[in-house]
Amino acid sequence: MSESENHPFDRLSPDLLIDAVESLGFVSDGRLLALNSYENRVYQIGIEEKTPMIVKFYRPERWSREQILEEHAFCFDLLEQELPVVAPWVSADGASLNSYDGFSFALYERRGGHAPELDNLDNLFILGRLMGRIHGIGAARPFKYRPQLDSQAFGWDSFKLISDGFMPDGLRLAYDSLALDILKKIDQILADYGPIKRIRVHGDCHSGNILWRDDNPHFVDFDDARMAPAIQDLWMLLSGDRFEQTAQMAEIVEGYSEFYDFDLRELQLIEVMRTLRIMHHSAWIAKRWSDPAFPRAFSWFNSPRYWSDHILELREQLAALNEPPIALMR
Repeated sequence: MSESENHPFDRLSPDLLIDAVESLGFVSDGRLLALNSYENRVYQIGIEEKTPMIVKFYRPERWSREQILEEHAFCFDLLEQELPVVAPWVSADGASLNSYDGFSFALYERRGGHAPELDNLDNLFILGRLMGRIHGIGAARPFKYRPQLDSQAFGWDSFKLISDGFMPDGLRLAYDSLALDILKKIDQILADYGPIKRIRVHGDCHSGNILWRDDNPHFVDFDDARMAPAIQDLWMLLSGDRFEQTAQMAEIVEGYSEFYDFDLRELQLIEVMRTLRIMHHSAWIAKRWSDPAFPRAFSWFNSPRYWSDHILELREQLAALNEPPIALMR
């Protein structure tokens, strides 16, 4: 039997899901709906005479118990200040992380909403204000157990994994040469920048992790929270060409600065963070390729066409790294 046929998540049968939730005192009505999640497994589970709950089963061996609890603690810090985040459900004995049949899991209240329109400047101003409040709290103390975002973990390690195990022979020389040029450029930019102020951030602040309802955003899924520069949670709100991104960042920073000081020097890190995310995303899929959910969801991955497009995208990023950063009026 292959590794993919023995994946731990294969044991998540409907009975196990319901038994896990009912072990916390809930009574399920048997309705189950798998939600769009790959790193973990997330389901909506119907509860008798109550609103359905969301249950997230953490991927085994990805995070330690201490790291998961730090994620939860960050959410609780934000919730305590009445920020619109969806934090884990807490039992009567104060537990937010639960165990059942070898799995760690957490429950969440179901929240409705839709992805925000990130090309709307008014929306970006609102998101900037909220991110400023989140980062003000995130800067209050550091994570002790969760990692930091840096070029080693997201860049060099990703490059080695792809080059050694996934890049086709006919493309490896071009990829290796390009990736090395990119990583050396990134390390040069970071060295010239000097010490980076890293704070607790959401870490994966794309539109899919923001629920917009009644002109108000709610942030969900802090699973990738880590220590990183503040710009990591801001650049992912940008879209369009350089002119559009400059106008968008101006709105974000205007709202952000009402609650937390933004260091304009961090604009130099936007393309660094973007490039590292591109490299890390490909390596993330590669690392999870033995999980049956990944070949199904990313069927286009690991083909010669995919890697040719990846190399082209990295060439564009190398050019972007050599351009001056966007500038805002002080």
